[in-house]
Amino acid sequence: DEVSSFQEEHERERHRAKRRDGDREKKKRRKGRRRRASRAGEREDELQARHEKREAGRRKRAKNYQESEGRERDEEEQAQIKTGKTAKTKKNIKNEKTRKVEQEEGEAEERNAKGKKKHGSAKKEEKDEDGGKCAAKEKTQEVKKKKHKRDSEEKELRPESLSPEELEKLKEAVDERKKLIQGLRGKPWSMKKKLVTLRESQEFVEKYEGALGKGKGRKLYAYKVMMAKKWMKFQRDFENFKTACIPWEMKIKEIESHFGSSVASYFIFLRWMYGINMILFGLTFGLVMVPEALMGRPYGSIPRKTVPRAEEASAMDFAVLWDFGGYAQYSVLFYGYYNNQRAIGWLKFRMPLSYFLVGVGTVAYSYMVVIRTMARNANESGVGDDNSFNFSWKTFTSWDYLIGNPETADNKFASITTSFKEAILEEQESRKDDNIHLTRFLRVLANFLVLCCLAGSGYLIYFVVRRSQKFALDGLDTHTWWERNEVNMVMSLLGMFCPMLFDVISALENYHPRVALQWQLGRIFALFLGNLYTFIIALMDEINLKREEEKIVKFNITTWEASLYNSTVSENSTGPPITIQPADVPRGPCWETMVGQEFVRLIISDTMTTYITLLIGDFLRAVLVRFLNYCWCWDLEAGFPSYSEFDVSGNVLGLIFNQGMIWMGAFYAPCLPALNVLRLHVSMYLQCWAVMCCNVPQERVFKASGSNNFYMAMLLVILFLSTLPAIYTIVTIPPSFDCGPFSGKKRMFDVIQETLESDFPAWFSKVFSSASNPGLVLPFILLMVLAIYYLQSTSKSYKEANVELKKKLQTCKQKTK
Repeated sequence: DEVSSFQEEHERERHRAKRRDGDREKKKRRKGRRRRASRAGEREDELQARHEKREAGRRKRAKNYQESEGRERDEEEQAQIKTGKTAKTKKNIKNEKTRKVEQEEGEAEERNAKGKKKHGSAKKEEKDEDGGKCAAKEKTQEVKKKKHKRDSEEKELRPESLSPEELEKLKEAVDERKKLIQGLRGKPWSMKKKLVTLRESQEFVEKYEGALGKGKGRKLYAYKVMMAKKWMKFQRDFENFKTACIPWEMKIKEIESHFGSSVASYFIFLRWMYGINMILFGLTFGLVMVPEALMGRPYGSIPRKTVPRAEEASAMDFAVLWDFGGYAQYSVLFYGYYNNQRAIGWLKFRMPLSYFLVGVGTVAYSYMVVIRTMARNANESGVGDDNSFNFSWKTFTSWDYLIGNPETADNKFASITTSFKEAILEEQESRKDDNIHLTRFLRVLANFLVLCCLAGSGYLIYFVVRRSQKFALDGLDTHTWWERNEVNMVMSLLGMFCPMLFDVISALENYHPRVALQWQLGRIFALFLGNLYTFIIALMDEINLKREEEKIVKFNITTWEASLYNSTVSENSTGPPITIQPADVPRGPCWETMVGQEFVRLIISDTMTTYITLLIGDFLRAVLVRFLNYCWCWDLEAGFPSYSEFDVSGNVLGLIFNQGMIWMGAFYAPCLPALNVLRLHVSMYLQCWAVMCCNVPQERVFKASGSNNFYMAMLLVILFLSTLPAIYTIVTIPPSFDCGPFSGKKRMFDVIQETLESDFPAWFSKVFSSASNPGLVLPFILLMVLAIYYLQSTSKSYKEANVELKKKLQTCKQKTK
């Protein structure tokens, strides 16, 4: 019991000692808190006293400064009374500056006082206070320096103190600073240096422009500055307006950013073709179709402008109009409707001459535009591409920092990605090393297969055209729709499927994608050209048949007129005179209208085939792959059929050969340029939609040729080859005797000689006939060929010299390093 009681007592003592120790610690903490609080209060009182002292000193200094300012003011007023000048503005500026200095000092002191309250130790507070004093002193010194600098500048910029020479130098300095501001973005400086230079230059320009405005010639200089700014703004707005006026520019940029420059080059080429056809449409519509419709004889006045009696019942049927027969045939759309009257209307418009000159002028304009475009592209690409540090340039200079639209930024990002893919492929192709013997064998085999396809397509077209001639002799009413239109359909189907076959064959050759595209274009070019000339040869046979038929009709018409003359009534007859309606007059076959109808049908059928192929081959294919891929046996996107790629070669050649048919048939069907304008307009929107919605980028994206001259070269060749048949028919084949503006003449070009003899003096016709003598024309053509050869050789030597200079510059750079 004693032990247990002793232990309990010991435990109680131990707990009491712990409580006493805890109470002592609490007392110590309370005393420490009171001590620190009293010290903080003393420090706050001390800081408050210091602040009051500083405020009193500041007030005293401000009072002294104001007194000195007052004395200065009195002295200046006395001086102004003597001299008759005032300086109120300068005093106000100085007073404002002193107020600003005082405000800055007060704000700096308040910030220092707040900072001192937040810190924990007195030493740090003293250091902060000293630092704040130093900072405030530095700021006041800087403000005073700026103040004195501005005062000195203001004194210097007084216009009465500057001579005319100094004013001119000042203007030159202002102009130099303006030029520096404009070209600052291209300087190889750091961003900090650019910002400092920009601020200094802007301040300099603002000050000195204002100073110049106070001197002599103030109104004239202010007017010049205002007009310069207005002119710069007008130039910027005009450039923006020109960019906005370029049709389909944003669509093409979006396509280029996702599909590369090779696909975008097709749409650029389509837009260029659209502009050419707009000019051709304006010429034919304004100088041929509208004058005949407004000033020529109306419909039904003469036989060539009237539907024959036998065709009136079916002249408005859809099937007839779809084949451009009936009322469409006897309208301003075709050659046969135009009258051979030399002058029509109250303007005495020369319709036959206008028709001939427009036909020749459209071809001449096309030659001029194509050759000029090729020359401009050659000049742009003549300096060559500098491929050194290609990836570095793309990495550091590709982004456009002026982009502010998220959609534009996405397109730019996709464009940069595509350009990197193109550059990587170019680098890989330049380092590729293949088995040369196997490659040569496969290329020879591919060319042999292509030749077989070309020969087969040519024979098929010739066979179909010969069949159609037999059907025409038997009567088209007894045959089916396919037999009536099989020529157009076969040519369209060959143009659709043969490029696909050529694309499969080109996989054997293992060319670079750009070279493969050029080979593909050349093969499709040969296919279309062979098909077109086979079609022309068959048409020439049909023209010969029409001319034989025309001879028979001529004889029958002579017999009919003689019988009509011999069957006149006697003098004692009291019946009405015999009147013959234009629809009842027999007429001969118009082979020019027949040729125009064939070309119009070919254009329409080719356009419909292209659009149907686009909807079925691209849109429906994309829909099936998109929605059936989840429930199909294999991956439709990676395997068959997958999404289709945009066929650049086929579409480009389709454009070129459609344009060739326009050039070839526009002389016999003035409506062809209008149809082609409509076709190109619809094709731009439809194909842009199909590319962005239904196609995928090519697996091997490649960079297209920068000059795009390969397309232009093919267009120039097809222009030359398409004008040959038209020139042949104009020069050699006599026109129809009862239709068209040249009826009754031996040759179509006789209208030129007739105009020279009737409307010009005799000496002019002699000069023209002498100038058109082959003895002068052939040497002139030979001289032009020699000049072209000389210029081409000179251009080639300049390019070689340019390459050599580049090599020398690179070697010099390496030596300097």
